[in-house]
Amino acid sequence: MADEQQFIHDGIQRTKIDEFFHEELSRAGYGGMDVAKTPMGTQIQLKAEKPGMVIGKGGKNIRKITTQLEERFDLDDPQIDVQEVDEPDLNAQIVADRLANALERGWYFRKAGHTTIDRIMDSGALGAEIILSGKVTGARSRVEKFNRGYIKHNGEPADEIVDRGTGVAVMKLGTIGVQVRIIPPNAKLPDDFEVYEDVDVEEFIEEPEGDVDALLAEAEAAAEGDVDVEDAPDVEAEFDDEEVPEFDDEEVIEEPDLPGEDEASEAEEEGDDLDAVDEAIESEVSEEADEEAADLMEEMDEAEDADAADEEDEEE
Repeated sequence: MADEQQFIHDGIQRTKIDEFFHEELSRAGYGGMDVAKTPMGTQIQLKAEKPGMVIGKGGKNIRKITTQLEERFDLDDPQIDVQEVDEPDLNAQIVADRLANALERGWYFRKAGHTTIDRIMDSGALGAEIILSGKVTGARSRVEKFNRGYIKHNGEPADEIVDRGTGVAVMKLGTIGVQVRIIPPNAKLPDDFEVYEDVDVEEFIEEPEGDVDALLAEAEAAAEGDVDVEDAPDVEAEFDDEEVPEFDDEEVIEEPDLPGEDEASEAEEEGDDLDAVDEAIESEVSEEADEEAADLMEEMDEAEDADAADEEDEEE
């Protein structure tokens, strides 16, 4: 089998084993698994909220699960190690199953989401996100998100640091998918930094090689422009080495044609004529404006006289 096909086969087998454990150990608080193939067999590490229910009375349940793994998934000598989850509220798979259970029992989705994410943050998580998708309230499906703290969605930290869990709530109107992402309290993110107090800064300063005073003197000399003449480049020699292009003495530059005296005088006469026309038009316009203004003043005087006469008649 080629390497690519082997990777696909291993991924499909891992998913089927995870679904099998989820169905068999749902009441025990199944919290995920890790599979590692060794020369001695297949090592499976289970995480559960209640390890006693996984093992069973006298190891009966664990032997039954081991036999089913050998028969259904063709595993070589599976060895199951059960570990108890210290903080169930920080395990994304356990939280997703609890939230799906609460929705099936009739909890309102918004109350269930806020209560669950508050419990996660109270347990010390750096960040958490809950996504509910489906027919949460009516016939039309939609997506509801609940966020707290800081969460990574892409890159290497999202694959290695963020804990993921999924669940399904079967309702009367349809199924509701539950996705939970949690960043645990002890996670170290790439952009984290620490501030140290009462620390001697000189311990972290790298001293330059050579005499510090000499380096400072050179820097000041360079800033002031005090450069030795011997070190300065020979500019005159560079110009002497450059070739200067030669021009022929016989080349004559043609002068552009300039207007003659007759043309200049004609242009001046035309300009004088235009000025005279402009002055005549301005004088006519000013006379007409004066006449109109005088007519308006007369009309206004007549109107005032008429109003005064009307007032006298009324008084009489």
